[in-house]
Amino acid sequence: MRVLLVGAGGVGTAITRIAARRPFFEHMTVADYDRGRAERAVAALGDRGERFDAVRLDASDPVAVRAALDEHRCDVLLNATDPRFVMPLFEAALARGTHYLDMAMSLSRPHPSRPYEECGVKLGDAQFDRAPEWEAAGRLALVGMGVEPGLSDVFARYASDELFDEIEEIGIRDGADLTVEGYDFAPSFSIWTTIEECLNPPVVYEEGRGWFTTAPFSDPEVFDFPGGIGPVECVNVEHEEVLLVPRWLKAGRVTFKYGLGDEFIGVLRTLHKLGLDRTEPVPVKSGAGSALVSPRDVVAACLPDPAGLGERMHGKTCAGTWVKGSKDGQPREVYLHHVVDNQWSMREYGSQAVVWQTAVNPVAALELIAGGLWGGSGVLGPEAMPPRPFLDLLTEYGAPWGIREQ
Repeated sequence: MRVLLVGAGGVGTAITRIAARRPFFEHMTVADYDRGRAERAVAALGDRGERFDAVRLDASDPVAVRAALDEHRCDVLLNATDPRFVMPLFEAALARGTHYLDMAMSLSRPHPSRPYEECGVKLGDAQFDRAPEWEAAGRLALVGMGVEPGLSDVFARYASDELFDEIEEIGIRDGADLTVEGYDFAPSFSIWTTIEECLNPPVVYEEGRGWFTTAPFSDPEVFDFPGGIGPVECVNVEHEEVLLVPRWLKAGRVTFKYGLGDEFIGVLRTLHKLGLDRTEPVPVKSGAGSALVSPRDVVAACLPDPAGLGERMHGKTCAGTWVKGSKDGQPREVYLHHVVDNQWSMREYGSQAVVWQTAVNPVAALELIAGGLWGGSGVLGPEAMPPRPFLDLLTEYGAPWGIREQ
């Protein structure tokens, strides 16, 4: 297997550090708009970097991406960029005839007149619209294969296959107790993506009703997370699992709730009020004249790079899937979870917990595809794949998961 990894930020760099310890692939080309960043990711691998090289690549240019796939003889494109670049990379892989993996799906657009009641363009719609072409090409686009979405969806499939006869609700619940020394506000993941998913109308699925939306930060609940994290207030957030799970699994209701905290929610609300969450460029005066700048890009530029926060970060992060239903005629409720301690991920890989937890999942998925344990054609979510090989491999990677009866 020869891989084109596009994106050498926090998650992309963590992918290289995890993949370098596994023998399943022949070569990985690390591509980024900033060639220096790609080169630093490869250089950090030291003696383990022999199967890697670094190149400059504009992810928004499908022609350039196809050329890179050709030049480096890649048979799979792994997308580690933010969601803005999903479609050009997805389309380049299809045009080139390579397999494709990502960790976030094509962007949504709210309903023009009823944004908090009805869906407009949903996450992933643009990708699923192209599914017949992927099937005809005999190529696999495995979408949403990070941690959330990704591992959370694998958990849902495992619960459906092995733990329940009937499922009343599948709820993804994400929480952490992470702190960052020296910063009043320092998100542990891409602020661009966080703004996108937290300020868009959250989507909920109900059997018989289908997908519908609510107001941002709606329906708060306190969820008790394992690993010593404890109770965290979680709210509805737009996320891919709600769009993926019902395509393959039968459940009465599917939700996603994120433990943001009052301060984080307050910052996001303020950004929205000021228009700083907008992605459309606005003219800004500078010493060199007028420039067009996206307000959201300015916010991201003003905040610390999440990839560089690991040394200042303390605590744990938890991703998981809560499932309620019945087994053998008896009610059952479980939480399947994956906890990563930042101290451990920094010591073992030099990557902070949130980016490492995201990165380990696409690497494991690639290994299963390379070994023939996962496969298929078309645009598929993690729910379409057998869960047990993945969960076993995750444990082998040193990232064990757990189940808690509720």
